[in-house]
Amino acid sequence: MYKGIIQSDPLVMMGKPVIAGTRITVELILEKLAAGETIDQIIEAHPRLTKEAVKAALSFAADALHADVVYPLPKAVL
Repeated sequence: MYKGIIQSDPLVMMGKPVIAGTRITVELILEKLAAGETIDQIIEAHPRLTKEAVKAALSFAADALHADVVYPLPKAVL
């Protein structure tokens, strides 16, 4: 779903995954969603984004987590 929408280039944002043609990182989109912003609010703040791009960022993040080893947090952090 995110092929062609998410790209990583060492010359753009130090190689972090970004929305193609922008400097908007997947990380920024995830942080904004986690902070409670809606997709529409994110798009309003970054007019070059589309709903498809935000959904692609989520899909990319989900796939990245499938590939990583996840370590449980201590109960005190939860």
